[in-house]
Amino acid sequence: MKLKGQVAIITGAGRNIGEETAKLLASEGARIAVVDMDKGRGDKVAAQINSAGGEARGFVADLGSEADIKSLVKDVVGQWGRIDILVNNAAISDNKNILEITKEDWDKVIAVTLTGPFLMSKYVATRMVEQGSGGKIVNVGSTSGFYGRGRAIAYASAKGGIIALTRAMAVQLGPHNIRVNAAIPNKIGSPVGKDEFDPSRPVVNLRGRTGVPLDLARAVLFLVSDDSDFIVGDMLFVDGGVSSMMVGQ
Repeated sequence: MKLKGQVAIITGAGRNIGEETAKLLASEGARIAVVDMDKGRGDKVAAQINSAGGEARGFVADLGSEADIKSLVKDVVGQWGRIDILVNNAAISDNKNILEITKEDWDKVIAVTLTGPFLMSKYVATRMVEQGSGGKIVNVGSTSGFYGRGRAIAYASAKGGIIALTRAMAVQLGPHNIRVNAAIPNKIGSPVGKDEFDPSRPVVNLRGRTGVPLDLARAVLFLVSDDSDFIVGDMLFVDGGVSSMMVGQ
């Protein structure tokens, strides 16, 4: 097992990418803090992991709240005594363009999708430094953070910020043996904040199929395992080749 005995926090783990990542990391021996705003979703995923022979517990936290994040980190340490892995997966989207979005919409998306990962990383990294044994942090980005699009102005801006945050964190936490990387999906699983997933929806990529949550989960596992020990501050695109394609070809 690649993660035996390690403790992992995964945000937004009650469905979609977060759920699949939680289950995959658990199958490799990690104890999983399943974090979700919806207690029922988080507890369900934790129960499924436990039933499969893993170890997990559901935690509820509003990632737009610094107080909730501080309490979450304290509770996870209280449960298992340490934190080795953080996967910043939770995000929300606005699906609006700049002419229609309100400041309230903007602030809400930025708070959860960019400030949340910053604060989670700050408090988890502080604990990792105290432990003295290093750690791994993976931020889930998006191709929306690299390219212009016709909607979701706040989401795209937040995901662009995630890229810069990842690189800055990698530099600042590297001396503490904390590796920081990002995984960059494109249209994997259900849309952000949605439960519905249509595997038959049309896609344009080099694989000719819709991405599924396990595609991203496998990339995260690679980035938090020793297999990627010499990879730091990098962006691993899990997009079926979309980012390599010329627009309009």
